[in-house]
Formats: sequence, C-alpha cells, structure tokens
Amino acid sequence: MQNTVHFILQGKGGIGKTLVSTILAQWVASKDETPLRCYDTDQENATFSRYKAMNVKHVPVMTDSRTIDPKRFDALMIDILEEEGNCVIDNGANTFSPLMGYLIENDCFSLLEESGRKVYIHTIVGGGDTLHDTAMGFVSTAKSTKVPLVLWENEHFGLLQSAAGKQFTESQTYADNSSRVKGRVVLSARNADTFGADIKKMNTARLTAAEVKESDKFNLMEKQRIKVVFRDLFEQLDKVEW
Repeated sequence: MQNTVHFILQGKGGIGKTLVSTILAQWVASKDETPLRCYDTDQENATFSRYKAMNVKHVPVMTDSRTIDPKRFDALMIDILEEEGNCVIDNGANTFSPLMGYLIENDCFSLLEESGRKVYIHTIVGGGDTLHDTAMGFVSTAKSTKVPLVLWENEHFGLLQSAAGKQFTESQTYADNSSRVKGRVVLSARNADTFGADIKKMNTARLTAAEVKESDKFNLMEKQRIKVVFRDLFEQLDKVEW
C-alpha cells in the first residue's frame, strides 16, 4: 500500500470516526515502511491528535470568531501533496460539511489522483437509533463523490437492521450505491464487561495496540482480548479491494 489517502467522513457526531481513524492508521502503518502521515481536522474534540505514537497533525481551520474558514483546508491539501506516502485524515462532525464542500468545490479528489494518490472515503453506518441518520450520510457521500468507499458497520449502537428486521446491506439504499463500496469492516459489539472495557481503557489512554502489548498497565488477558479485536479488524481490512 503506497501513496493512499484515506478520508474518514460521516456527518453524525459520536459515531466512531476517531476509533476508525486509529484502527485504520495502525493497519496502514503495518503495510508500508514509509512514514504514515495522520491529520485531525476536528475543531471541538481533537481526540485523534492525542495519540502520540501516530504523530497526528492537527489542522486548525476554525477562526477566532469560531467559524470555519474553508481556505484553511489549503494547508491540509498542500501538506498531503508535498510528500509521498500514505495519509489518514480524521474529520469531526463540526467540519464534515465544510470539508466535503471544499473537497468537491476545488475538485480535490481529482487533484490527488492526478498526483499519483489513490483516494478512499471511509464512511460509518451505525446500528440502533443511529441507523437512519448514518445511512443517509452514507448515501449523501456516495452520491456527491466518485471516490471508492469503505463501509464501516458499527454495531456498538445496535444491529444494522430496520424495524422489519432487514439488514442495512440488504436494503435498496445500500444496493443503489453498493458498486462504489470496495470493502466492508464490521465493528462487532463484543462483551462490554471484558472486550468493551479493555478497548475503552486502551482508547482512554490514547494507546495503539502495539503500545498495549508492551505496557505494564494491561494484564495478560486484557492484552489477549485487544489482540483478538485487532486481528479480526486487520483481517477484514486485508480483504478490502484497495
């Protein structure tokens, strides 16, 4: 995997964009020796930038008057284009519309592809009460771009199925855009008292799976469960048509 650019885009807040960013960044870093460049455009909850091991660069696009200045995204694009290598860009709900508008208006996806980058948009659809809003976000992203999509199915909010029991991936909404999807990754809802607690502990400490392995703050079984989760996610990412 070389010269890829990964945008994590979903307009709904609290759906797991930073979690996806951290998982994806760790997987991409394992696939190429070139230093990975990570960016955080979230202006309210810049959690991704707090992972020291990933050396995430925060992109300040908010002005002193608390408004988003679209032109400040220029710095992000210039930074991506100035060097070879893979990039992961986490985006907050507060910058979703401005960033998407900027990328489309300036034809940034074409610019990146013409410069030799392969671009992917990672979009998250959640289950339970989040399904409708996130499914609409998936559709909006698919219809407004021509970029290959990677669908992340977040089951932590419930199963991705309608009241009638129909799975999201069986719906017409998904079928109309499925040709754009190059792969799916399921964030399975595991036992909250064990797996859930361990992943939360890891995320609260802003640690990578590799750091957990070497940490004395985690016991053997906590390390084992985190290993199981990441092995599953990495195997799913391996199957995406990159």
